[in-house]
Amino acid sequence: MFGPERDRNSDAGDRNSDAGDRNRDAGDRQNDAHGWIDRMAPDLLRASRELVENNEAARVSDEAVAQILTAAIRLYVAKSDGEERTFAPIAGRNDSELTPTELLSAVSEMLRAMRLGPMELALWYRRRPDEDTYSAGE
Repeated sequence: MFGPERDRNSDAGDRNSDAGDRNRDAGDRQNDAHGWIDRMAPDLLRASRELVENNEAARVSDEAVAQILTAAIRLYVAKSDGEERTFAPIAGRNDSELTPTELLSAVSEMLRAMRLGPMELALWYRRRPDEDTYSAGE
């Protein structure tokens, strides 16, 4: 099953856990109603790679792609802002999973969908706290 199997009578439990518990291994989330997300993410990444490589992306509906993208953005922002930290938002290293063209194409369409432009993006742009903006070699 690709959705959460929920015990509607269970308490909030993990929702009130401290920041140290937020990065538990997927194996530790057997009783977490949202643990299925951690378990399914590698399969989703692998399936998307295979669909694109085989020129079969049309097999996934536009609505499903929009829902997945929206959920991923929502979770990224909630984790980075709520936990006051950043982490790599793209799987893999450099362009091993996503090319710059793919990224910029998606970002451009997301900005357009929200009636935003490069100026608004520039206003929100921020350096990651772990980036040394004044390092030698820049």
